[in-house]
Amino acid sequence: MIHAAFLIPLFPLAGFAVLAPFGRRLGNPLAGWFATAMVFFSFVVTALVFAGLFQHAPDARHFTQHWFTWLSVDHLRVDAGLYVDPLSMTMAAFITGVSTLIHLYSIGYMEHDKDFSKFFVYLNLFVFSMLMLVLGDNFLLSFFGWEGVGVCSYFLISFWFERPSAASAGKKAMIYNRIGDAGFLAAIFLIFEKTGSVQYRVVFAHLSHLPTGTLVAIALLLFLGAAGKSAQIPLYPWLADAMEGPTPVSALIHAATMVTAGVYLMCRINPILHLAPDAAHVIAWVGACTALLGASIGCAQNDIKKVLAYSTISQLGYMFLAVGSGAYVAAIFLMLTHAFYKALLFLSAGSVIHAMDDEQDIKKMGALAKLMPLTAIAFLIGWLSIAGIPPFSGFWSKGEVLMNAWAVSPALWAIGAFTAMLTAYYMGREYFLVFLGQRRWVEAHASGDGHAHVLEVSNHHGADPGASGARSTEETGSEPGHGSAGLHPHDARWVMSAPLVVLSICAVFGGFIDLPFHPNFVLLQRWLNPVVGHSLLVTHFSVAQEWAFGIADAVLALIGATIAASAWRRTAEHPALEPRVLSMAWFIDWSFDHLIARPSSMLAAFSSAVIDNRVIDGAVNGVGALARLGGLGLRKVQNGYVRTYALGLLAGAVVLIAFIIYRAGV
Repeated sequence: MIHAAFLIPLFPLAGFAVLAPFGRRLGNPLAGWFATAMVFFSFVVTALVFAGLFQHAPDARHFTQHWFTWLSVDHLRVDAGLYVDPLSMTMAAFITGVSTLIHLYSIGYMEHDKDFSKFFVYLNLFVFSMLMLVLGDNFLLSFFGWEGVGVCSYFLISFWFERPSAASAGKKAMIYNRIGDAGFLAAIFLIFEKTGSVQYRVVFAHLSHLPTGTLVAIALLLFLGAAGKSAQIPLYPWLADAMEGPTPVSALIHAATMVTAGVYLMCRINPILHLAPDAAHVIAWVGACTALLGASIGCAQNDIKKVLAYSTISQLGYMFLAVGSGAYVAAIFLMLTHAFYKALLFLSAGSVIHAMDDEQDIKKMGALAKLMPLTAIAFLIGWLSIAGIPPFSGFWSKGEVLMNAWAVSPALWAIGAFTAMLTAYYMGREYFLVFLGQRRWVEAHASGDGHAHVLEVSNHHGADPGASGARSTEETGSEPGHGSAGLHPHDARWVMSAPLVVLSICAVFGGFIDLPFHPNFVLLQRWLNPVVGHSLLVTHFSVAQEWAFGIADAVLALIGATIAASAWRRTAEHPALEPRVLSMAWFIDWSFDHLIARPSSMLAAFSSAVIDNRVIDGAVNGVGALARLGGLGLRKVQNGYVRTYALGLLAGAVVLIAFIIYRAGV
């Protein structure tokens, strides 16, 4: 079954090819079911190829499947083909698995959208692009997938482009990612110049012949691309605005596809980072600072999805901290568990938004646990997992990152540990404000005659008439498409609830794939060892030290959760815990806007009005005016009279004869 790997990206591509022209004819919900089936078939093939690869000896778990020659120019030859190894198949497995669940969820979530089929066209193309990114056997083919997910993210983030905020968010994501992509392209050029190839195996075989400075440059240029795609300092602000897309898009981008691409790329080039430790240190510190920054901002956000967005930025920082520390297995481990609990959290948030008539302000929710028990339990599991409460999956994966960070620098561990406590706090804050406490929303109650009566339920500050779900999309800034008068929150139907159940199970037990108790339990490490084993950070912690790290992680998580419970269980207002500097995201995005974006727009407007219109167009128009004036002058001698022309010829002949006589006399 290994040689069936070509079917993995082929199925979602086929889904895109069929739905693009015929999606509207298939209609709702058939188009959604067809798209979901294509991704599910891809997952089945991935599982079969994964099993086939597992049957080989560890040193033989890799092969290249050649398709055709893509480019052949002078010394540059680029083949289109797949590189199947433990790393690429691990990525393909969780991409297709989680994407299948998100597709299924979308059938229910997008059922009332007028562009239902188009949404699934983009989703299938997104999954195909991500699979090409992780399965491509060379840097250029991975870049093809890299750009594919970038384009699809633009389509999906700005899916509701009628809203100016959604259109702006899509453009913002595109611009930030293009900045990072410039680094990726420059790295590819440098790699080809120094090695004569862009194929992974050939490039890695030539690394010993390259100077350290070149390796550092390649690593940092690739990290620039990864920072754009995976939202690291300073290229992270686009990810929060990406919440303007439908919630399934948020789950897909944050959990299973796009933002994990940068982490995959850094793990793929682990031989380069191993030989360029200075670049690795930069990656570790940028990751640690990004983790802390994202967590601190998440403490004061009120949009249910933006809290999760900044959480993703923070979790990605952890992954890069692991990569920079040489803990590549820990980075992939966290990526896997994060895919489970972050998809769970986003889809749970989508269920809340769906039930709350598209309200996204957590300060206008509360007491939903009794009305939406399945969603509340799913969100609780997601919170406990991301917080690192044992025995949930996040405890094992995040603990491994922190332990390896300590081996590199205790300062890195301290930043990561404090961030872990913040994570438990701000996710607890969101859970308590949404599902517990008092109701801060308007509920519709059906009377005996079938009419709905609106009952306002106030919090300790009194009634909140502005919380009605009947507000327009422009007023709320929330997702369009489900509106009704009043609210009657309840769990969604099975197509939206079933993915929550599956992801909840994965979030609880996903950490058991790499337990530190015994060498036989580190399944993920043994699986990835042929790819990253020679580059892994070697640590020498005793069993007692490992227990100490685990206990410290659990205590920090419990402290954060306890603070959240004491602060937010009974009230929705704590101004001291929500300073403006955090609610405004440290004013970093505001600074980018006022110091870069607006001056650039003013410069562009000045260039258009003055440089373009007056200088460039003025010069071009001036040449035309000069030609016109010359023509007006010459037309006076072009009067059409033969005698005038004969007189001109005679005068010319006289001048010519006089000149000849003069020259002869000399």
